[in-house]
Amino acid sequence: MEMFSTQWLTALLAIVLIDLVLAGDNAIVIALAARGLPKHLQKKAIVWGTVGAIVVRSAMTVAVVWLLKIPGLMLVGGLGLLWIAYKLLAEDDDGEEHGSAGATTFWGAMKTIVIADALMGIDNVLGVAGAAQGSFDLVVIGLLISVPIVVFGSTMVLKLVERFPVIIQLGAAVLAFTAGKMIVNENLLGAFFKGPDTLSQVAYWGVIMLAIIGVLAAGWLHNRRRTGEASA
Repeated sequence: MEMFSTQWLTALLAIVLIDLVLAGDNAIVIALAARGLPKHLQKKAIVWGTVGAIVVRSAMTVAVVWLLKIPGLMLVGGLGLLWIAYKLLAEDDDGEEHGSAGATTFWGAMKTIVIADALMGIDNVLGVAGAAQGSFDLVVIGLLISVPIVVFGSTMVLKLVERFPVIIQLGAAVLAFTAGKMIVNENLLGAFFKGPDTLSQVAYWGVIMLAIIGVLAAGWLHNRRRTGEASA
């Protein structure tokens, strides 16, 4: 993918939106992990915990980009990303997702931050790797963008989402679009989607649109059903 081409810029825009939507949870985990420390250690734990988390996330992202080149894994990754997009819309309000207790020692907070980010960052890593389409410069840029969002942006992201809930819908749509692109670009399905004829092109964009509409519709139906159950 040529740098600064339309395709490159479109992928970069998708990565930025994915980071904005998905990095907020990781920022919350970091804040909660450090809240039990003395004031003079909180900032230190956040900075160094984030550095450790970014190192882990970088290794995960590079591994995912490499793994997605294995036949069949683009399809599996795309289907997994569809599920992540759906869960972004249909998240249950259990109130316990991020845990309740902060660590009381510096190294305890560091361990909590790194482990939590590695586990929770799977969605972000898969989304960025899929949007980057194997372009390592975009992977690196995506990681660099995620750092300030995770360290400094949790409050901003939460306020934006609260003020403009459509950001969640837009983020889920971008993830679904990325998932659809991963599925149709799977080499094993090239005979169906990469042919020169019009039917192949219709099938290519049809699957992508189906992914977007399907995720948004499934999330809407889930939330509508939960609202009905709460009312009953």
